Order: sequence, then structure tokens, then C-alpha cells
Amino acid sequence: MQISPVVSIVDDDKAVRVALSSLIRSLGWQVRMYESAEEFLASGQAAHTSCLISDIRMPGMSGIEMHERLRAQGHAPATIFISAYPTPALQAKAASNGALVLLQKPYQATALTHWLSVALGNP
Repeated sequence: MQISPVVSIVDDDKAVRVALSSLIRSLGWQVRMYESAEEFLASGQAAHTSCLISDIRMPGMSGIEMHERLRAQGHAPATIFISAYPTPALQAKAASNGALVLLQKPYQATALTHWLSVALGNP
């Protein structure tokens, strides 16, 4: 029995989490959802996450800060950042931090599907 990769979604917007979750499940991957960076870090699931999709601007810890902490712990999965406000400085920060891509909200489902396939080794 083959176990499908786990995609973890971290976003403070419940509607975004649910929509992303539906899309990812329709592609055959498992999904876990978290409403904050702190909740994801406390879950202990980073080591079991194949791909992380995270908003950047959230109350409390930002997605970038969470990713930096994951990298420091040696558990940074392939990461797709999403943001409604992707400035050039933020794009550079995400890239220098090892993220695959920073997608601007709203993004096309085809773009997200492409980056998920890259992240999970199914291009």
C-alpha cells in the first residue's frame, strides 16, 4: 500500500484553508490544516509534511518566520508561500529562505497544481 504525500496548509483564513484542502484532496494527496504558524509548529507534524503551503502575513508569527524556524530545526519541507501582498522584497526573502515560489492571491489553480507537482516530485 502506497501512502500519499502529506500537504500541510497554514493560513489564518478558514475559507482559504478549506478551498486549498479540497483542491489538494482532489489531486489524491493527504491534507492537514492549521490556522497559525504556532499551531503548525506545536503539532509536531513538520517531519511528516512533504509540502507546506503557507500564507505569509498572519497574526503572530509570519509564514517566513515559521519557515526559518523549521529550517533551523532541520524540518523545512518544500514550501509554497501565498500572499495578497507579494512585494519584491518579500519575493526575495522567500526565495533566499528556500521557498519554491511565492504565489499572489488570488492565484490560478493550475499554477498551484504545477508547484505542488514540483514540490512532491510529480512534474
